[in-house]
Amino acid sequence: ALFFKELTLLCFDQDFTATQGWPVLKLDLLLMTLVVAVTVIGLQSVGLLLVVAMLIIPPASARFWSETLWVNAMMATVLGALSGFTGVLLSALYPKLPAGAVIVLAATFFFFLSLIFGLRRGVLMRSLEHFRVVRRVERQHLLRTFYESLERQARAVPSEKVPPLERAVLWDELLMSNHVSVRHLKKILRRAERDGLVVPDQPEQFRLTPAGQTEARKIVRNHRLWELYLIEYADVAPNHVHRDADLIEHVLDPALVAQLETLLAAQSPEGTVPADPERLTSA
Repeated sequence: ALFFKELTLLCFDQDFTATQGWPVLKLDLLLMTLVVAVTVIGLQSVGLLLVVAMLIIPPASARFWSETLWVNAMMATVLGALSGFTGVLLSALYPKLPAGAVIVLAATFFFFLSLIFGLRRGVLMRSLEHFRVVRRVERQHLLRTFYESLERQARAVPSEKVPPLERAVLWDELLMSNHVSVRHLKKILRRAERDGLVVPDQPEQFRLTPAGQTEARKIVRNHRLWELYLIEYADVAPNHVHRDADLIEHVLDPALVAQLETLLAAQSPEGTVPADPERLTSA
């Protein structure tokens, strides 16, 4: 605890620690001394080979619960102590069970619990996060398809009195643009209806709600801001920029969007949706 910061520097970047003026050799000797002390103490509990498992399993388990080092250290301490207590208790209740092996098995049990239920890297949390990301990406693709389809309609029929975003989009056009199966597209549309973004209009047609129009405008604006940035500052060809922007648009946070708006204020004033760079180039 006294040298936590210094030992952290040593473990993550020894060269950087040396450039900061810390005595790397002494810190390394201190860390090795602590490891040896733990190993010698653990020999009486679990034996020569299994003590290695006790050095590795609790920290590995703690990594599933937090990204912060000091929290991981505390979690490893708790899991190691809990493993020792559980193993000794079971060994006392069942005399034929060797204490050392049962302690390591208890640590392994807590490792698998952490693997499944860990709040940061656990299988369940990562699966849930992946599920949410997939849902968000599908909704954004759907709304962008609506906007771009309605944009094409407005260019094809500019004299129509109905505002562009209040027109209906055909089912076939949604299916062709989203590259998913019929069944999956129906699920995406049902979720969008539940979220109040889309409403069915006529048979095989759908329309954006006011909330859906706002969300679609925001999604397309962020997508095209990134396209403009790639063209202006990354020298990406306009006919290739759409694919690159599609890979990054779903993780644009408000801070990055604000930076893009600042850089591209001339091309895209605040609140407006830029024109499609790829369409302008082909035109």
